[in-house]
Amino acid sequence: MSRSVLFIPGLWIHSSAWTPWLEAFGAAGYDAWTLGWPGEAATAPATRQDPERLAGTGIQELTDHYAAHLKGRDEPPIVVGHSFGGLVAEKLLAAGLAEAAVAIDPAPVRGVRALPIPQIRSALPVLRRRSNLDKAVQLSRRQFRYGFANALSRAEADELYGRYAIPGPGKPIFQLTAAKKDPASPSAVDLDDSRRGSLLIIGGGRDHTVPAVVARQAADLYRPGLNTQYRELPGKGHSLVFDSGWREVCDLVLTHLKEMS
Repeated sequence: MSRSVLFIPGLWIHSSAWTPWLEAFGAAGYDAWTLGWPGEAATAPATRQDPERLAGTGIQELTDHYAAHLKGRDEPPIVVGHSFGGLVAEKLLAAGLAEAAVAIDPAPVRGVRALPIPQIRSALPVLRRRSNLDKAVQLSRRQFRYGFANALSRAEADELYGRYAIPGPGKPIFQLTAAKKDPASPSAVDLDDSRRGSLLIIGGGRDHTVPAVVARQAADLYRPGLNTQYRELPGKGHSLVFDSGWREVCDLVLTHLKEMS
């Protein structure tokens, strides 16, 4: 029986961005599927037409959304997540709902202290207005290029924006900013990695939204660290899973999963 893999998108990106990965993993013998965030429509253009369907979803609601699809399965799947999807993948793994996980440029778990200027700037489209806590926010082309596509040409950035960019709830970003002072933060993860399967965290060397230092610190928090690995890809921005260089990242994940099986 083939192993199954669930792909979780990040904030502001439609789940169809994983389509090339589904094909690559299918060709490698995996049963691969993706599932969008609550409120996502079938396509990115349709999702943009009704942004408030995505409003109000926080980290815990997002985690519960995916957990509901994994509970009761005969075998827990491997979970691969990008950005906030990476944080959810870590939470599902810690909860015993995943066999293993790969978190690519993951939103930071509670305990990460690094807060680089590019990360702050990438979050400003949401944080600039308190009212965005309960709304869905659409990035402009300029904001998308800074946060996601800074390592790409303008032409590719614009093409990806039109194909995959969707509104995203503001709530998860507000929750991250409050995590340091909130002991009950939904970004908290059980950091004892001796009780769960393998976790690979991948950081992008040119990422503005989740700079590599943030991903690296998250990996360093896990103890005793026997089941957690960190890899960094120089030159990669936050769009690394769906831009023209996606295959390099995909092959890294496929190789990692083959080596751990």
